[in-house]
Amino acid sequence: MESLPIVIQILSLSGALGFMYFIARLIIKGKLREEYSFIWIACTIILIVFSIWRKGLEQISLALGVFYPPSLIFLAAIFAIIIFLVHLSVVNSKMQQSVKELTHEIAFLKKELAQLREHDKLESLGTPLVTES
Repeated sequence: MESLPIVIQILSLSGALGFMYFIARLIIKGKLREEYSFIWIACTIILIVFSIWRKGLEQISLALGVFYPPSLIFLAAIFAIIIFLVHLSVVNSKMQQSVKELTHEIAFLKKELAQLREHDKLESLGTPLVTES
């Protein structure tokens, strides 16, 4: 594999640094939670390392026995995507359970509020309150 031209190296480094800036802005604005930002920051750091260390991907792929170094990038990306999707599925399941519990709680509170309003109406009319035992 030929060595990358310096122009491509500069473009990839500036793109990775631009992406890091974008992630930092999302965190500062509160649009990206810190727990998810670690994944994106780690991926960006990997891109920066490979942008600076030209032969890195080639050496790692040779050490792992991968014959075509760019395929190692795709393998790692697919693995990372699968892990991230499983994590998001777990978070989604927890949120669905929380929404269900909150919905039940709101229903109980509405019922209790309706009973209190009915109780207040009956008292204002002078009707004695009959409680269930």
